[in-house]
Amino acid sequence: MTAAFSGTREIPHDREFIREGDVPQASTVLLSGFAARSRELSDGKRQFLTIHVEGDFVDLHSFLLKKMDHGVVALTRCTVASVPHERLKEITERFPNLTRQLWLSTLIDAAIHREWLVSFGRRSSRANVAHLLCELYMRLAAVGKADKFQFRLPITQGELADARGMSIVHLNRAIKGLRELDLITWLGETVEIKDWNGLASLADFDPNYLKLDMRRLAPLE
Repeated sequence: MTAAFSGTREIPHDREFIREGDVPQASTVLLSGFAARSRELSDGKRQFLTIHVEGDFVDLHSFLLKKMDHGVVALTRCTVASVPHERLKEITERFPNLTRQLWLSTLIDAAIHREWLVSFGRRSSRANVAHLLCELYMRLAAVGKADKFQFRLPITQGELADARGMSIVHLNRAIKGLRELDLITWLGETVEIKDWNGLASLADFDPNYLKLDMRRLAPLE
């Protein structure tokens, strides 16, 4: 797939590099950093709809849907690459195996959205944050960016609150609760999961929706 890239560019932190209403002529792959799909309301409040990690297509659906109904913002300094839609059209017409992989990517996106909806609507604030930490650890471990139950999460408290649909005050209370239960430590940008089974149990976390090859990941014991 890298042969399909038309070029790379650097995106500074907090830059919205894809905007609601855009009609992209290429889809974007995140090569490094963290980004988020975002919707902003008329009063300026925003909601992050998913957090993207290295290797994700952030707007693959624009290939077929054309006009963007949300934006994508850089949560850190990011490097991205573009795949022109004409090239995607050629891939989908000539390479059925790659087409199925692209399709799978959009299906996993949808599965992640479903889990986030459950977190917003039914999980407690602690379970909401715990579920996100479990998800990010698994996704980052799959691309070699997390190991031994530790990973870097260099995003602000405000951004994390926007990703969980809660205020910064409620977010801090949830994180404090996870610390008090001795499930995690969080120092600076480094998150350590001290009790994976306990955190996953609190979050009711089942990684099946991520469709990862569990054989590539360290045993979750």
